Amino acid sequence: MVNDDGTARAERHGTATGKGDETATARTATGKGNGSVTGKVRGRPRGRPRSFDRETALEKALLAFWEHGYEATSVSDLTRVMDIGAPSLYAAFGDKRSLFEEVVQVYGTRYGSFTDRALAEESTARDAVERMLREAATAYTEPGHPHGCLVVHAAANCSTPEVEQSLRDRRNANIAAIESRIRADVAAGALPPGADAAALARHTGAMIQGMSQQARDGASREELEAVAEIAMSIWPRTGTHTG
Repeated sequence: MVNDDGTARAERHGTATGKGDETATARTATGKGNGSVTGKVRGRPRGRPRSFDRETALEKALLAFWEHGYEATSVSDLTRVMDIGAPSLYAAFGDKRSLFEEVVQVYGTRYGSFTDRALAEESTARDAVERMLREAATAYTEPGHPHGCLVVHAAANCSTPEVEQSLRDRRNANIAAIESRIRADVAAGALPPGADAAALARHTGAMIQGMSQQARDGASREELEAVAEIAMSIWPRTGTHTG
């Protein structure tokens, strides 16, 4: 086994010769079994794993992936920003890909949940989309963390097919959820029967992803809010249902 800093640590039971630590310690202390040692020898303190706060380390990994993307963030980058050794990273989080999957889950809950909240809490699809675009303008430009969306940015220049597909699936799932809500409004008469639910949902996804990149390029919250307002101008406001 190894400590957090990568140094070797003896197992509690057994050695390379199959004898326990207590026997080896006793032989060392009495000078037996080692012709060059006489008298008592103080036992060397056994190494202890360096403790660290898992949630704090995970948040640091999240910020690193958010800033640099999946491919450009190396394991050495992660151990540096997380302030842990590679053995501790692998023991606590698995490999880089497993760590990233956990990061994406945390990101979705902590930073990217505004889309789900808007769809769940607003009474119409139009109100939900307007809210999510407005909140995206705020979330993507907030100080204290990288700008834009991790799920969008982490896929840039990604050459790991499994990661690329996972991020694509997440983005497409968001679009599918928006489309489903729009179709429900068409069926209920809140939108005209001829409203193209798929196109409106795809347009919304394009706006959100585009706003993410614009934020990384330096667009302000006010500038993105203006973009969102224009995007909503294409939406039909009411349906023709009279039943």
